[in-house]
Amino acid sequence: MDKEVFSLCFMCSVRCPIRVKVKDGHVDWIEGNQHVAGIEGSLCPRGSAGKSMLYDDQRVQSPLIRVGERGSGNWRKASWDEAIDYVATRIKEITDENGGHSLALCERTQLATHVSKTFLKALKSPNHFTHDALCKGSVNTACRSLFGYNDGQIGINYGNTKNIVLYGRNIFESIALKEVNGLMKALENGAKLTYIDPRVNITASKAHRYWMIRPGTDLALNYALIHTILKERLYDAEFVSKWVHGLSDLQEFVEEYTPEWAQKETGINADEIVGLARQISKDKPSVIFHYGYRGASHTNEIYMRRSILMLNALMGSVEAKGGIFFKKGPGEVGGKAARKLTAQEFPKIDVPRFDKVGTPDFPLPDPNHGVAQIFPHAVLNEDPYPIKGLIAYRMDPLMSIADTTQTRRALDKLELIVTIDINYSDIAWYSDVILPESTYLERTDCIQQMNGLKPQMYMREKAVEPRYDTMDGAMILKRIAQKLGIGDYFPYESMDELVDWQLEGTGFTREDFKKKGFVAYGADQIFWDKNNIPFKTPSGKIEFKSSLLENAGFESFPEYEPVPAPEAGKFRLVVGRSALHTHVSTQNVPYLNELESENVLWINTGKANELGIKDKDVVEVTSACGKGQIKAFVTDLIHPESVFMLHGYGHQAGRAKRSFNKGLSDALIQENVYDKIGGSPAYHDTFVSVTPL
Repeated sequence: MDKEVFSLCFMCSVRCPIRVKVKDGHVDWIEGNQHVAGIEGSLCPRGSAGKSMLYDDQRVQSPLIRVGERGSGNWRKASWDEAIDYVATRIKEITDENGGHSLALCERTQLATHVSKTFLKALKSPNHFTHDALCKGSVNTACRSLFGYNDGQIGINYGNTKNIVLYGRNIFESIALKEVNGLMKALENGAKLTYIDPRVNITASKAHRYWMIRPGTDLALNYALIHTILKERLYDAEFVSKWVHGLSDLQEFVEEYTPEWAQKETGINADEIVGLARQISKDKPSVIFHYGYRGASHTNEIYMRRSILMLNALMGSVEAKGGIFFKKGPGEVGGKAARKLTAQEFPKIDVPRFDKVGTPDFPLPDPNHGVAQIFPHAVLNEDPYPIKGLIAYRMDPLMSIADTTQTRRALDKLELIVTIDINYSDIAWYSDVILPESTYLERTDCIQQMNGLKPQMYMREKAVEPRYDTMDGAMILKRIAQKLGIGDYFPYESMDELVDWQLEGTGFTREDFKKKGFVAYGADQIFWDKNNIPFKTPSGKIEFKSSLLENAGFESFPEYEPVPAPEAGKFRLVVGRSALHTHVSTQNVPYLNELESENVLWINTGKANELGIKDKDVVEVTSACGKGQIKAFVTDLIHPESVFMLHGYGHQAGRAKRSFNKGLSDALIQENVYDKIGGSPAYHDTFVSVTPL
């Protein structure tokens, strides 16, 4: 029977609304949901490859229990009953002896995250951490330090902007459809785009102004922009007077950070810095200094992200059309959000998190995501206590946390590693048990509460039956929980029942999603009156002088520390994304692998000539913690102090044959250094040497 199903893509974490056409029980076509503004039928390369992943015969096809050494690839098939009994038995043994906090669970945040958190809370473990911590922990902290809202509660009104500045936010390759379509609409209507990055990428090629900045000096640039805006009174005086706390402190602080000073640090001409400040101020408040998505580059990341947010505040572009806004929930229009399992009462947890987030040792990062890169340290040093088991749910610590060698040592110390995943990730390959999840096309999932200018709810509905012996992740955790005696926290017997439970009290039913794939709480966009914005800071204002930071013993305006050039023969490693892959999870998908099967090392032509490296030569890249081989891409389109590689390659899972040993893993050579205030890793603070072979 032919049918169409409205659902949500899950080839990346953006979850774009899709329409799936099914013919004779098979997925025949996937396209963007034409009913959703900003999507209107469009789909990115990854979304278009969803069918390819569904029918990939190199997926994990049944539960597997390891019979050889970890990482050897020796498995035996197991039934679901056996695999779940095995996992539950081992978890019980570990937690009975060591306490619930000896178990951790990491995941890429998803619709069923409230189920994962419930599982750990019921076991009295605080040790849930997410990929978001590795991506944007410092962005989250920076947003809270200024507005009281985290980054997930803030949105960007691309379609109406008149001027936008992107700092390494490679928006046309790290594709989120609504963002890309909105920005394209704005550009077509005359908006100006400035792009700042040590490397010329696709987004740079679309910009009206591109600056090849010295890597690591973005904060110097922003201090000079702020200096100019305040000196020439280019800011929105009315907005700033009403809503900004600490303007005079900032003004005094940036007095010495002139455009001429910044030119020496960044390599960007002082007159051009002044020119940008003057030009963008003419378009205020419909301007955007993009605060970033992946904010995980340097150890001073929180201050760089705070400086971007300050620029938005100075332009009055907060809660403005064409600027940034705070996402509105159903309560704004008298509605009620979908329920989550985490709203229940749980046993009291009387131990700190493994990363000590929320304690005096690490007070500011968001405990909802944690600080993932601390995990290897916590395990190896049993600090603050021994951790004995890990459940990895669609997150791969081996390829996401810097210094793979250290992470593997930590994993070797664990008594149990369980992976819930669709593919043979590297962590799955290194696990004791693999529990295969159904793809997003084979399962109904939890409700997506989509807050924004128009609060809505979306639903991922099963399009086809599972092709292999796989199961929905929320059902896997429920079945383990039942074996552990905590099943009462999971009041459902199927995903349909869970969705129905979530929708109780909202005024909507599953049937309401059939027509368009979503339901809306209201018809109109909601911007708050700029005279009545409910900032969640202690002062009720935008805190340039931050109580969050200063109450924790940190400065609001730390003195700038110059960024030295790399030592002779060294380069600063920079990493990023392409439009074809999602982090570490899609390199083995047939369609996408065919288009881009391995990464290369971008190196400046002049530097390559000095080292005797020619285009496509195989080179060895060496850091303080690891080394590996990769092909060189010799180009003028990268700053001489940097080398660049795409994230997500060098997989070691043998059954993922297309991606096995293709390219080099950045995590293998990145040092595990991080922003000790904001929480993000400092992925661009590793220096490497490059040697021809």
